Amino acid sequence: MIRLGVIGTNWITDRFISAALSSGQYHLTAVYSRTQEKAAEFASKYGKVECFDSLDELANSDVIDVVYIASPNSLHAPQAKVFINAGKHVIGEKPLASNITEVQELVDLAAEKQVLLFEAMKATYVPNFEVIKKALPKLGRIRKAYFSYCQYSSRYQKYLNGENPNTFNPEFSNGSLMDIGVYPLSSAIALFGEPSSMTAQGTMLDSGVDAHGTLVLHYQDCDVTVAHSKVSDGVIPSEIQGENGTLLIDFISECHGVKLYRRDEPVVELTVEQDENAMRYEAEEFARLYHTGAVNHEGLLRTQIVSAITTQARSIIGVRYPADEI
Repeated sequence: MIRLGVIGTNWITDRFISAALSSGQYHLTAVYSRTQEKAAEFASKYGKVECFDSLDELANSDVIDVVYIASPNSLHAPQAKVFINAGKHVIGEKPLASNITEVQELVDLAAEKQVLLFEAMKATYVPNFEVIKKALPKLGRIRKAYFSYCQYSSRYQKYLNGENPNTFNPEFSNGSLMDIGVYPLSSAIALFGEPSSMTAQGTMLDSGVDAHGTLVLHYQDCDVTVAHSKVSDGVIPSEIQGENGTLLIDFISECHGVKLYRRDEPVVELTVEQDENAMRYEAEEFARLYHTGAVNHEGLLRTQIVSAITTQARSIIGVRYPADEI
Protein backbone atom coordinates (compact mmCIF):
# COMPACT_ATOMS: atom_id res chain seq x y z
CA MET A 1 0.00 0.00 0.00
CA ILE A 2 1.18 3.51 -0.81
CA ARG A 3 1.17 5.72 2.27
CA LEU A 4 -0.48 8.98 1.24
CA GLY A 5 -0.22 12.41 2.80
CA VAL A 6 -2.28 15.37 1.60
CA ILE A 7 -1.84 19.13 1.59
CA GLY A 8 -5.13 20.99 1.33
CA THR A 9 -8.42 20.50 3.14
CA ASN A 10 -10.87 21.38 0.38
CA TRP A 11 -13.37 19.46 -1.75
CA ILE A 12 -10.82 18.46 -4.37
CA THR A 13 -8.64 16.86 -1.69
CA ASP A 14 -11.63 14.88 -0.44
CA ARG A 15 -12.34 13.79 -3.99
CA PHE A 16 -8.77 12.67 -4.62
CA ILE A 17 -8.62 10.77 -1.33
CA SER A 18 -11.86 9.01 -2.26
CA ALA A 19 -10.42 8.15 -5.69
CA ALA A 20 -7.13 6.90 -4.26
CA LEU A 21 -8.77 4.77 -1.57
CA SER A 22 -11.23 3.27 -4.06
CA SER A 23 -8.32 2.07 -6.17
CA GLY A 24 -7.26 -0.16 -3.29
CA GLN A 25 -3.64 0.95 -3.61
CA TYR A 26 -3.39 3.76 -1.07
CA HIS A 27 -3.71 4.27 2.66
CA LEU A 28 -4.23 7.82 3.94
CA THR A 29 -1.70 8.38 6.72
CA ALA A 30 -1.26 12.17 7.05
CA VAL A 31 -3.03 15.48 6.59
CA TYR A 32 -1.37 18.90 6.55
CA SER A 33 -3.09 22.23 7.19
CA ARG A 34 -1.86 25.56 8.49
CA THR A 35 -3.39 24.73 11.87
CA GLN A 36 -3.57 21.46 13.76
CA GLU A 37 -7.25 22.11 14.46
CA LYS A 38 -8.18 22.39 10.78
CA ALA A 39 -6.09 19.35 9.88
CA ALA A 40 -7.74 17.31 12.65
CA GLU A 41 -11.22 18.42 11.61
CA PHE A 42 -10.59 17.37 8.01
CA ALA A 43 -8.90 14.09 8.97
CA SER A 44 -11.60 13.04 11.44
CA LYS A 45 -13.71 11.35 8.74
CA TYR A 46 -10.81 9.12 7.67
CA GLY A 47 -10.04 7.33 10.92
CA LYS A 48 -6.54 7.24 12.40
CA VAL A 49 -4.56 9.84 10.46
CA GLU A 50 -1.59 11.90 11.69
CA CYS A 51 -2.03 15.66 11.48
CA PHE A 52 0.67 18.22 10.74
CA ASP A 53 0.91 22.01 10.68
CA SER A 54 4.59 21.99 9.59
CA LEU A 55 5.52 21.11 6.02
CA ASP A 56 9.09 20.26 7.00
CA GLU A 57 7.93 17.89 9.73
CA LEU A 58 5.61 16.09 7.34
CA ALA A 59 8.23 15.93 4.58
CA ASN A 60 10.83 14.47 6.93
CA SER A 61 8.48 12.10 8.72
CA ASP A 62 8.41 8.36 8.07
CA VAL A 63 4.61 8.14 7.81
CA ILE A 64 4.21 8.92 4.08
CA ASP A 65 5.62 7.72 0.76
CA VAL A 66 3.92 10.35 -1.40
CA VAL A 67 2.23 13.70 -0.88
CA TYR A 68 -0.73 15.03 -2.85
CA ILE A 69 -0.56 18.84 -3.12
CA ALA A 70 -3.88 20.65 -3.58
CA SER A 71 -3.00 24.06 -2.18
CA PRO A 72 -3.44 27.29 -4.22
CA ASN A 73 -1.56 27.20 -7.54
CA SER A 74 1.19 29.59 -6.41
CA LEU A 75 2.18 27.21 -3.60
CA HIS A 76 2.44 24.03 -5.68
CA ALA A 77 6.08 24.44 -6.70
CA PRO A 78 7.60 25.67 -3.42
CA GLN A 79 5.77 22.99 -1.45
CA ALA A 80 6.75 20.27 -3.94
CA LYS A 81 10.42 21.26 -3.55
CA VAL A 82 10.25 20.66 0.20
CA PHE A 83 9.04 17.10 -0.31
CA ILE A 84 11.29 16.24 -3.25
CA ASN A 85 14.32 17.41 -1.27
CA ALA A 86 13.18 15.11 1.54
CA GLY A 87 13.04 12.17 -0.88
CA LYS A 88 9.24 11.96 -1.01
CA HIS A 89 7.24 11.37 -4.18
CA VAL A 90 4.88 14.16 -5.28
CA ILE A 91 1.45 14.30 -6.91
CA GLY A 92 0.78 17.95 -7.72
CA GLU A 93 -2.65 19.18 -8.65
CA LYS A 94 -2.82 20.90 -12.01
CA PRO A 95 -1.14 23.16 -12.86
CA LEU A 96 2.01 21.63 -11.41
CA ALA A 97 3.59 25.09 -11.05
CA SER A 98 3.07 28.74 -11.92
CA ASN A 99 5.36 28.82 -14.96
CA ILE A 100 7.78 26.78 -17.05
CA THR A 101 10.80 27.87 -14.99
CA GLU A 102 9.27 26.38 -11.85
CA VAL A 103 8.19 23.24 -13.69
CA GLN A 104 11.69 22.67 -15.08
CA GLU A 105 13.24 23.18 -11.65
CA LEU A 106 10.90 20.54 -10.19
CA VAL A 107 11.58 18.09 -13.02
CA ASP A 108 15.34 18.50 -12.66
CA LEU A 109 15.20 18.19 -8.87
CA ALA A 110 13.03 15.08 -9.03
CA ALA A 111 15.48 13.49 -11.47
CA GLU A 112 18.39 14.33 -9.17
CA LYS A 113 16.64 12.89 -6.11
CA GLN A 114 15.18 9.97 -8.10
CA VAL A 115 11.63 10.53 -6.90
CA LEU A 116 8.40 10.37 -8.88
CA LEU A 117 6.89 13.74 -9.84
CA PHE A 118 3.38 13.58 -11.28
CA GLU A 119 0.82 16.18 -12.35
CA ALA A 120 -2.76 15.23 -11.48
CA MET A 121 -4.29 15.87 -14.90
CA LYS A 122 -7.36 13.61 -14.85
CA ALA A 123 -8.46 14.42 -18.42
CA THR A 124 -5.63 12.43 -19.98
CA TYR A 125 -5.97 9.28 -17.85
CA VAL A 126 -9.68 8.41 -18.06
CA PRO A 127 -10.63 5.33 -20.16
CA ASN A 128 -12.50 7.37 -22.76
CA PHE A 129 -9.36 9.38 -23.49
CA GLU A 130 -7.71 6.13 -24.50
CA VAL A 131 -10.76 5.49 -26.72
CA ILE A 132 -10.12 8.83 -28.44
CA LYS A 133 -6.48 8.02 -29.09
CA LYS A 134 -7.31 4.64 -30.60
CA ALA A 135 -10.04 6.15 -32.81
CA LEU A 136 -7.87 8.87 -34.37
CA PRO A 137 -6.67 6.72 -37.31
CA LYS A 138 -10.29 6.25 -38.38
CA LEU A 139 -10.53 9.98 -39.07
CA GLY A 140 -7.89 10.00 -41.78
CA ARG A 141 -5.66 13.06 -41.95
CA ILE A 142 -6.54 15.35 -39.03
CA ARG A 143 -7.38 18.88 -40.14
CA LYS A 144 -9.16 20.67 -37.30
CA ALA A 145 -9.84 20.21 -33.61
CA TYR A 146 -11.87 22.32 -31.23
CA PHE A 147 -11.55 21.73 -27.49
CA SER A 148 -13.73 23.82 -25.20
CA TYR A 149 -14.04 24.04 -21.43
CA CYS A 150 -16.11 27.02 -20.34
CA GLN A 151 -17.64 27.04 -16.88
CA TYR A 152 -19.12 29.98 -15.00
CA SER A 153 -17.22 30.18 -11.74
CA SER A 154 -19.11 29.90 -8.46
CA ARG A 155 -16.70 32.59 -7.19
CA TYR A 156 -17.36 35.08 -9.99
CA GLN A 157 -20.25 36.79 -8.22
CA LYS A 158 -18.00 37.34 -5.21
CA TYR A 159 -15.52 39.01 -7.54
CA LEU A 160 -18.28 41.18 -9.03
CA ASN A 161 -19.33 42.11 -5.49
CA GLY A 162 -15.89 43.57 -4.87
CA GLU A 163 -14.30 40.64 -3.09
CA ASN A 164 -11.01 39.09 -4.23
CA PRO A 165 -11.42 35.30 -4.26
CA ASN A 166 -8.35 33.13 -4.96
CA THR A 167 -9.71 32.04 -8.34
CA PHE A 168 -9.47 35.60 -9.71
CA ASN A 169 -6.33 36.68 -7.86
CA PRO A 170 -2.92 36.75 -9.58
CA GLU A 171 -1.22 36.35 -6.19
CA PHE A 172 -2.35 32.72 -6.33
CA SER A 173 -1.32 32.15 -9.98
CA ASN A 174 -4.91 31.81 -11.09
CA GLY A 175 -7.29 32.86 -13.86
CA SER A 176 -9.19 31.08 -16.61
CA LEU A 177 -6.27 29.59 -18.54
CA MET A 178 -4.46 28.23 -15.50
CA ASP A 179 -7.60 27.07 -13.74
CA ILE A 180 -9.58 25.26 -16.44
CA GLY A 181 -7.90 26.04 -19.77
CA VAL A 182 -5.12 23.61 -18.90
CA TYR A 183 -7.58 20.70 -19.19
CA PRO A 184 -8.32 21.02 -22.93
CA LEU A 185 -4.76 22.20 -23.58
CA SER A 186 -3.27 19.13 -21.91
CA SER A 187 -5.64 16.90 -23.88
CA ALA A 188 -4.51 18.53 -27.12
CA ILE A 189 -0.83 18.06 -26.28
CA ALA A 190 -1.41 14.43 -25.24
CA LEU A 191 -3.06 13.72 -28.60
CA PHE A 192 -1.03 15.82 -31.02
CA GLY A 193 2.25 16.64 -29.28
CA GLU A 194 4.08 19.95 -29.23
CA PRO A 195 2.80 22.47 -31.81
CA SER A 196 5.11 24.28 -34.23
CA SER A 197 3.67 27.61 -33.06
CA MET A 198 0.86 29.07 -30.99
CA THR A 199 -1.35 32.16 -30.91
CA ALA A 200 -3.20 33.37 -27.83
CA GLN A 201 -5.95 35.81 -26.92
CA GLY A 202 -7.56 36.61 -23.60
CA THR A 203 -9.85 39.12 -21.93
CA MET A 204 -8.48 40.56 -18.71
CA LEU A 205 -10.24 41.35 -15.46
CA ASP A 206 -9.22 44.37 -13.40
CA SER A 207 -7.73 42.03 -10.81
CA GLY A 208 -5.00 41.10 -13.30
CA VAL A 209 -6.08 37.64 -14.46
CA ASP A 210 -7.86 36.44 -17.59
CA ALA A 211 -11.64 35.96 -17.53
CA HIS A 212 -11.68 33.87 -20.72
CA GLY A 213 -9.59 33.31 -23.82
CA THR A 214 -8.58 31.21 -26.80
CA LEU A 215 -5.41 29.45 -27.87
CA VAL A 216 -4.74 28.18 -31.37
CA LEU A 217 -2.07 25.50 -31.66
CA HIS A 218 -0.56 25.28 -35.13
CA TYR A 219 0.65 21.95 -36.52
CA GLN A 220 1.89 21.02 -39.98
CA ASP A 221 -1.46 19.71 -41.20
CA CYS A 222 -3.97 21.06 -38.70
CA ASP A 223 -4.93 23.72 -36.18
CA VAL A 224 -6.27 22.98 -32.70
CA THR A 225 -8.42 25.64 -31.04
CA VAL A 226 -8.62 25.65 -27.25
CA ALA A 227 -11.41 27.78 -25.75
CA HIS A 228 -11.73 28.43 -22.02
CA SER A 229 -13.82 30.67 -19.77
CA LYS A 230 -14.50 31.26 -16.09
CA VAL A 231 -17.27 33.79 -16.77
CA SER A 232 -19.61 31.87 -19.08
CA ASP A 233 -20.97 28.34 -19.46
CA GLY A 234 -20.26 26.19 -22.50
CA VAL A 235 -22.67 23.44 -23.54
CA ILE A 236 -21.31 22.29 -26.90
CA PRO A 237 -19.02 19.23 -27.13
CA SER A 238 -15.44 19.23 -28.35
CA GLU A 239 -14.51 17.67 -31.67
CA ILE A 240 -11.65 16.41 -33.81
CA GLN A 241 -12.12 16.65 -37.57
CA GLY A 242 -10.34 14.46 -40.10
CA GLU A 243 -10.72 14.05 -43.83
CA ASN A 244 -12.65 10.79 -43.30
CA GLY A 245 -14.65 11.61 -40.20
CA THR A 246 -15.12 13.46 -36.94
CA LEU A 247 -14.94 12.53 -33.26
CA LEU A 248 -17.39 14.24 -30.91
CA ILE A 249 -16.30 14.42 -27.28
CA ASP A 250 -18.62 15.30 -24.41
CA PHE A 251 -16.99 17.31 -21.58
CA ILE A 252 -13.32 17.23 -22.55
CA SER A 253 -12.02 17.45 -18.96
CA GLU A 254 -13.45 14.01 -18.17
CA CYS A 255 -14.50 12.65 -21.60
CA HIS A 256 -18.00 11.58 -20.61
CA GLY A 257 -18.85 10.45 -24.13
CA VAL A 258 -17.20 9.77 -27.49
CA LYS A 259 -18.96 9.37 -30.84
CA LEU A 260 -17.51 8.66 -34.27
CA TYR A 261 -19.04 10.24 -37.37
CA ARG A 262 -17.71 8.89 -40.67
CA ARG A 263 -19.00 10.08 -44.01
CA ASP A 264 -21.96 8.05 -45.31
CA GLU A 265 -21.82 5.70 -42.31
CA PRO A 266 -24.02 5.40 -39.20
CA VAL A 267 -22.84 7.19 -36.08
CA VAL A 268 -20.83 4.86 -33.82
CA GLU A 269 -21.04 5.21 -30.04
CA LEU A 270 -17.52 4.58 -28.70
CA THR A 271 -18.10 5.55 -25.07
CA VAL A 272 -16.94 3.11 -22.41
CA GLU A 273 -18.06 3.09 -18.79
CA GLN A 274 -16.00 5.19 -16.38
CA ASP A 275 -15.92 5.61 -12.62
CA GLU A 276 -18.04 8.55 -11.49
CA ASN A 277 -14.94 9.93 -9.81
CA ALA A 278 -12.62 10.52 -12.77
CA MET A 279 -9.68 11.18 -10.45
CA ARG A 280 -9.46 7.44 -9.79
CA TYR A 281 -7.56 6.90 -13.03
CA GLU A 282 -4.83 9.44 -12.30
CA ALA A 283 -4.41 7.83 -8.88
CA GLU A 284 -4.10 4.41 -10.53
CA GLU A 285 -1.59 5.70 -13.09
CA PHE A 286 0.57 7.19 -10.34
CA ALA A 287 0.44 3.88 -8.46
CA ARG A 288 1.54 2.02 -11.62
CA LEU A 289 4.48 4.37 -12.10
CA TYR A 290 5.35 4.15 -8.41
CA HIS A 291 5.42 0.35 -8.37
CA THR A 292 7.44 0.12 -11.59
CA GLY A 293 9.92 2.81 -10.51
CA ALA A 294 9.23 4.92 -13.61
CA VAL A 295 10.65 8.26 -12.45
CA ASN A 296 11.08 9.51 -16.03
CA HIS A 297 7.59 9.13 -17.51
CA GLU A 298 5.58 10.44 -20.47
CA GLY A 299 3.40 12.73 -18.36
CA LEU A 300 6.38 14.88 -17.37
CA LEU A 301 7.09 15.84 -20.98
CA ARG A 302 3.45 16.79 -21.50
CA THR A 303 3.49 18.89 -18.33
CA GLN A 304 6.57 20.76 -19.56
CA ILE A 305 5.06 21.46 -22.99
CA VAL A 306 1.78 22.66 -21.49
CA SER A 307 3.56 24.89 -18.98
CA ALA A 308 5.74 26.41 -21.70
CA ILE A 309 2.62 27.22 -23.71
CA THR A 310 0.67 28.71 -20.79
CA THR A 311 3.71 30.77 -19.77
CA GLN A 312 4.04 32.14 -23.31
CA ALA A 313 0.27 32.68 -23.63
CA ARG A 314 0.11 34.63 -20.38
CA SER A 315 2.96 36.82 -21.58
CA ILE A 316 1.00 37.60 -24.76
CA ILE A 317 -2.25 38.25 -22.87
CA GLY A 318 -0.62 40.27 -20.12
CA VAL A 319 -1.20 38.03 -17.10
CA ARG A 320 1.75 38.30 -14.69
CA TYR A 321 2.16 36.44 -11.40
CA PRO A 322 4.49 37.21 -8.51
CA ALA A 323 6.14 33.85 -9.27
CA ASP A 324 7.12 35.21 -12.70
CA GLU A 325 9.24 37.91 -11.08
CA ILE A 326 11.42 35.57 -9.04
